[in-house]
Amino acid sequence: MFIASLKEGTFKGIKTTLMLAKIIIPIHIVVSILKSTPLLDKLSLYFEPFMGLFNLPGEAALALVLGNFVNLYAAIGIITGLHLSAFEITTLGLMLSISHSLIVETAIIKSVGAKALSVLFIRISLSIALGLLFGNLCGGLF
Repeated sequence: MFIASLKEGTFKGIKTTLMLAKIIIPIHIVVSILKSTPLLDKLSLYFEPFMGLFNLPGEAALALVLGNFVNLYAAIGIITGLHLSAFEITTLGLMLSISHSLIVETAIIKSVGAKALSVLFIRISLSIALGLLFGNLCGGLF
């Protein structure tokens, strides 16, 4: 029984790793390529004022956007490609832990009868509030 469980767990672990790799690796590669073009710098400058509120660089907006609209694994792919600091990764992680996969999860929330727009507003508001709080109170500690 132990051997059967070990085999099943190993198989499921490999399957999950491959599934996640299909998301994270291509996004990491695209972001790495974008870093060598002027496009990422232009996007960074555009988002810098908003992301600066959280003490984050402009390019971190890509992680927030994909994390909120696609999933956390897409955000992880971007984060690894950007080589952000521990503080910046922590700030993004805190924000995305509250608001992530908004499209899918809002549909699920609606299907169970909850007020989807209210929950969506609360998730986004709390994510921003936590990002502001952590980014500004802890930004000088790192």
